[in-house]
Amino acid sequence: MQIDELIHGVLAGERRSVARAISLVEDGDPGLEALSAGIYAATGVAGTIGLTGAPGVGKSTLATELVRAAREHELRVAVLAVDPTSPYTGGALLGDRVRMQEHATDPDVFIRSMATRGHLGGMALAAPEAVRILDAAGYARVVVETVGVGQAEVDVAAATDTAVVVLAPGLGDAVQMAKAGILEIADIFVVNKSDREGASEVVRELRQMVQLGGVREWQPPILETSALHRGGVEELWSAIELHRTYLQTSGVLEVKRHARLLREVEALAAERFRVNAARTLAGEPQLAADVAARRLDPYAAAAMLVRKASGS
Repeated sequence: MQIDELIHGVLAGERRSVARAISLVEDGDPGLEALSAGIYAATGVAGTIGLTGAPGVGKSTLATELVRAAREHELRVAVLAVDPTSPYTGGALLGDRVRMQEHATDPDVFIRSMATRGHLGGMALAAPEAVRILDAAGYARVVVETVGVGQAEVDVAAATDTAVVVLAPGLGDAVQMAKAGILEIADIFVVNKSDREGASEVVRELRQMVQLGGVREWQPPILETSALHRGGVEELWSAIELHRTYLQTSGVLEVKRHARLLREVEALAAERFRVNAARTLAGEPQLAADVAARRLDPYAAAAMLVRKASGS
């Protein structure tokens, strides 16, 4: 499929074109730049929701219920399940996507698992581009589900408008989540599987931590859900929409997106320079030898490498 044809298909919301475009992102295809240029003007419309938390908290079931809620509100919705941690398979092998197959025949629902293979900068840069493709294709809400809890997952979830952090009783306490840095990005907390023993303790720990964070203009609500039994999902959907309204009316949405785009541009530029510098260094064996022999210190060597890599 030619890039121009692919761009046309994405903007028309054709599922095959959307799937192919996301594959280009995963592969780091050379045509990605032209694709991005062709769809970028049509982006910035969709509301993006980051869904993150430890494995086993029920994120996939919750994502399925959020899809149901979006469709009940007559919104086109997409789910992007990203796996930053599959360097061996080269792809996202997520069996729990099977649970979402009840929505597979709905033409206004798009579900995709993805993992980075060749994209510069890895998933932290691949995910925003994939989200833009879904945005340009006309999906009003895009749910980005991450697989686990780590820096890569934090980065991906923080790249959305509304970050929903999911916890569950019996799977590690909130203190451990705080150590992972994931509580800091939360706009909404969800204690899923709330019908299980220990749920009230998790809620109490979260409330204590939120209070320690002081008073903010947007105070993250703490909600209880039982996604498997569809309990509390409508309240979660309402909280997500309320947060979106807050972002829009306060001007925070524009500020957040502006800052995210600047970080992305900076990261893309830095990654391209890193690749160029690595190639330059490979062609300068004497430079490495001088550093190893202590004839040249690393700072001086780096300065020389920057000059050579930038052609100055």
